[in-house]
Amino acid sequence: MEIYGDKQSGNCYKIQLVCALLSIDYQWHDVDILQGDTQTTEFLAKNPNGKIPLLVLEDGRCISESNAIINFLAYQSPLLPADPFIQAKIQQWQFFEQYSHEPYIAVARFIAKYLKRPLERESEYQAKQAGGHKALSVMEKQLQQTKFLIGDELSTADISLFAYTHVAFEGGFDLSDYPAISRWIKDISEQDNFVAMKN
Repeated sequence: MEIYGDKQSGNCYKIQLVCALLSIDYQWHDVDILQGDTQTTEFLAKNPNGKIPLLVLEDGRCISESNAIINFLAYQSPLLPADPFIQAKIQQWQFFEQYSHEPYIAVARFIAKYLKRPLERESEYQAKQAGGHKALSVMEKQLQQTKFLIGDELSTADISLFAYTHVAFEGGFDLSDYPAISRWIKDISEQDNFVAMKN
């Protein structure tokens, strides 16, 4: 099994973390999106959308989109319970991550970390902050009620949101006003086989 990605990308880190937690072996391929690595003919043959992460199975079949990949890898494991309602709740949080969380928190981090532009000088900075804090408030409210996003057990919903939330400070987000999220980050970081994001 091969994974194409950037170790500093939250979407790629999700996959590394799931593989670590579930002791899944894989071969890693570093991809530099700023150098056009995802736009080569070879890469586009595997993923016409030209994005990472990308999972290539032993038989050559490919899966893209980070949340689809981690749910595939977690199939029949405690991270993805068989109960259809729980699976729907996991997907609910994963859609929330992609549409209400990632566009603000991850994009603000991309501007600062990858493009190295001061966020305060960006015209979209305040919009990213407002949207990001709205998403963090939704998570905080849930995590005041339950240990993890779905309940008492870690799931791929948590992995999806953890990836960019725990490095939100790199995009200018102060998590000190979110004690439940801070506790949740600590709980995930203390899981057996946990691996940190490479910087």
